Amino acid sequence: MTLLEYAKQLRPIIEKAVQSLDDETALEAVTLFETWQPGASYPVGRKVRYAGLLYNVLIEHTSQVGWEPTNAPSLYAKVLVSTDGTVLEWEQPDSTNPYMTGDRVLRNGKVYESTVDNNVWAPELYPAGWKLIEEDAL
Repeated sequence: MTLLEYAKQLRPIIEKAVQSLDDETALEAVTLFETWQPGASYPVGRKVRYAGLLYNVLIEHTSQVGWEPTNAPSLYAKVLVSTDGTVLEWEQPDSTNPYMTGDRVLRNGKVYESTVDNNVWAPELYPAGWKLIEEDAL
């Protein structure tokens, strides 16, 4: 058996095994996750890769063209966590992928840390839910 044949044999086993990783750890190995494709059956909780990003499946379904993760927020939640400590620009989450206590974001040149779980509000709209960490981060 060639190395390529062996790798092809191991790929489905690896894709199944990585499903048990938490979001933060999963982002360290995004390329190990299966790529989203139409016609695939996705159970709730499955993680899939689309356009280089990682998404959690929210509702069991069989995918189809037009239901890509970027087009179907009722079916997929983008993972917003940074794994390497990089503070990412604040992005409007849904109720399905809110910021949690300790998550840090960059907003209008300032770094904020969420002080509550399930935070879906921008720092300027919900100051009680965010703590200013760095005033001029740019």
